Amino acid sequence: MPLRLPPLATLRIFEAAARLKSFKSAAAELGLTPSAVSHGIDTLEKWLETRLFERSGRAIDLTPIGRQYLPYVAEGLSMIGVGTERITSGPDRRRVAVSVAPTFAAEWLLPRLGRFTSRYPDISVSIDTSHRQALFPLDGVDLAIRMGKGPWPGTTSHLLLREVLYPVGAPEYVASLRQPDGSLDWSRAMLLHVSSVEHDWPTWLAGACMAVTEPSGHLYFDTVHLAGGAAAQGIGLAIGRFPLVSAMLASGRLVQAVECAVDIETGYWLAAPAGEETRREIRAFQRWVLAEAGVEVN
Repeated sequence: MPLRLPPLATLRIFEAAARLKSFKSAAAELGLTPSAVSHGIDTLEKWLETRLFERSGRAIDLTPIGRQYLPYVAEGLSMIGVGTERITSGPDRRRVAVSVAPTFAAEWLLPRLGRFTSRYPDISVSIDTSHRQALFPLDGVDLAIRMGKGPWPGTTSHLLLREVLYPVGAPEYVASLRQPDGSLDWSRAMLLHVSSVEHDWPTWLAGACMAVTEPSGHLYFDTVHLAGGAAAQGIGLAIGRFPLVSAMLASGRLVQAVECAVDIETGYWLAAPAGEETRREIRAFQRWVLAEAGVEVN
């Protein structure tokens, strides 16, 4: 059964007038006359057989039904707009919007991003590191690098890297804990915890291949970045999370305190809206990220 839809033009007028709370402002935004906006609202109200606005002179306000209707219209128009952008591409549309977890962006993506821009100088990349999970297609995001167990419904997802946990610390700090037999004196260690992640010291301790005595103390941080920075400054031992800790290990700011590593189920995934991608720049970024992570896709 076909959907029963009012004229699209009247929905655009309604959304603009409701958002701007003014027929005159909506007219200016849409390139119409105020009378055309008023006529469009009248047409929509007659089609719906209900009033959407209360009018008092030049002032307007949404009726309860208008307030109920607005989110549906705004979301529908937004999806049409985003979908239109996703299938159109031209000289001024060479941009890829990517949602990435902040620490992954800083520690893994950004050090490599220069290789992409050198290879594709005509493609601009927009990085969004807000903590919330981007929604396709409403947030205007083309791709997302998500941390979790994946894959997610409604997406095409490729696993980039699994997480591996192991204790890390500054070289001098780890050396200060080392005993003559090469083992660590855990009783003198300060453990640095991250309160915002699911897997941290408890996960590593549960899967550790060694006995660990009670440490001298505990410090808690709300981000992986802060805990890693504190470890690099010699404050204590943190749980290093491969691949996030790889750059700090390579630079020598951190060292792996013990060889015992614990594999976990979570990882980093490259996710895109389900369906065949048509824009060249998005396909290029997908191929590049997968290649950087060593993932082969047929």
